[in-house]
Amino acid sequence: MAAAAWLCGLLSLLALAAAAAAAEGGWEPLIRMPTEKGGDAAAAPAVEEDEVGTRWAVLVAGSSGYGNYRHQADVCHAYQILRKGGVKEENIVVFMYDDIAHNILNPRPGVIINHPKGENVYNGVPKDYTGDQVTTENFFAVLLGNKSAIAGGSKKVIDSKPNDHIFIYYSDHGGPGVLGMPNLPYLYAGDFIKVLKKKHASNSYSKMVIYVEACESGSIFEGLMPEDLNIYVTTASNPVENSWGTYCPGMEPSPPPEYITCLGDLYSVSWMEDSQTHNLKKETIKDQYEVVKTRTSNSNKYKEGSHVMEYGDKTFKDEKLFLYQGFDLANANIANMLLWPGPKGAVNQRDADLLFMWKRYEQLNGESVETLRALIEIKETVQHRKHLDSSIDFIGRLIFGFEKGPSMLEAVRTSGQPLVDDWDCLKRMVRIFESQCGSLTQYGMKHMRAFANICNSGISEMKMRESSISACSSYSSASWSAMAQGHSA
Repeated sequence: MAAAAWLCGLLSLLALAAAAAAAEGGWEPLIRMPTEKGGDAAAAPAVEEDEVGTRWAVLVAGSSGYGNYRHQADVCHAYQILRKGGVKEENIVVFMYDDIAHNILNPRPGVIINHPKGENVYNGVPKDYTGDQVTTENFFAVLLGNKSAIAGGSKKVIDSKPNDHIFIYYSDHGGPGVLGMPNLPYLYAGDFIKVLKKKHASNSYSKMVIYVEACESGSIFEGLMPEDLNIYVTTASNPVENSWGTYCPGMEPSPPPEYITCLGDLYSVSWMEDSQTHNLKKETIKDQYEVVKTRTSNSNKYKEGSHVMEYGDKTFKDEKLFLYQGFDLANANIANMLLWPGPKGAVNQRDADLLFMWKRYEQLNGESVETLRALIEIKETVQHRKHLDSSIDFIGRLIFGFEKGPSMLEAVRTSGQPLVDDWDCLKRMVRIFESQCGSLTQYGMKHMRAFANICNSGISEMKMRESSISACSSYSSASWSAMAQGHSA
């Protein structure tokens, strides 16, 4: 079992990081879920509109699979907070694959939790867009209020008016310039910004706030997000770093022992646990940004954390959060109940699936066909990751020369510049690569900067195709084939 020993060593690095963080201080949870006072969150009394128009929200979990449990848990938790705040169900649109609550691996069937001691956040969440309806196209159509462009689902859209306020929360994997979707293609930053501009041009909202949880999520807005759209954005990470999963097995606090996957994401639980323990008629957008920035950065240590960023229109940061997330009457006189700075320990988003797979293998604990299958899955996943890394590195050397290749692919543009000048070129280069080398997967999204730099350098599609064939002609992509997985662009 040499392979098992090697992989165990790989995953142990993650556990060491968690243990080191746990040693830095204690943890005292005091988290009140929306349903804790009895009754369903959906039964919460509606809050008066406070002369701010209608509150609208779009909540997106852009992944699928039990190993990505945390993204749907994040979105379900966000829904409960908004409903407790009086945001009407008909004004909240939820995108989630919905394959977690009743998954065979879920130790609590029909239940999703977002905190080790949390209550069920799945209860009452509407199934607006699930399964193959969770697509970039549907998300854009919902935001624009374009029912005719919707494929399947509830047909619920953001039918907002000029005085309305919109809140968007997106939780998923990401890469330079892209956000994940469980059904390909991915969401590309250039397209997203075009949709936001179109929404603004329609004069159908007053202000909009966007929270994005994903690796390199800052790259979605860096150099692209205008400051005159009445849209304020915060992201879990800057354009060049990972975001982090938390409440993972072996960390502090750890999920209940029967769980083998992370329950939440560090940035996400930071803003939600802040929202549910504050009077949002007193807390401003800026207040929450500063709290979340500190918690997500591991108290400015950044060892297991990231740089929370802000983009767009920052002139209305002093507005109160209730304008976007509603106001829970039970919090009218509440004091800050977050007596701890944040979870101790986190794992970067791209390694969370390996952690899950290894915990699954350990849970099986025996000689069986299922155990062997779990080990094979780990081995094949690691091998494909290595293939992606090495083939892209080789393509860079073929295109730019042996010495310059790596630095050209990894080059980061100066602050204020977008990732790429031609987003259609980026998509074409990704398709060429995947047609020869197999699917990028949620791990390979990290290489989007390499394709962007190839475009920025003016490399032809023919040169890219020739280099991809040279790098990958001997690789059998099998189940990783883009024909089976679909194209990311």
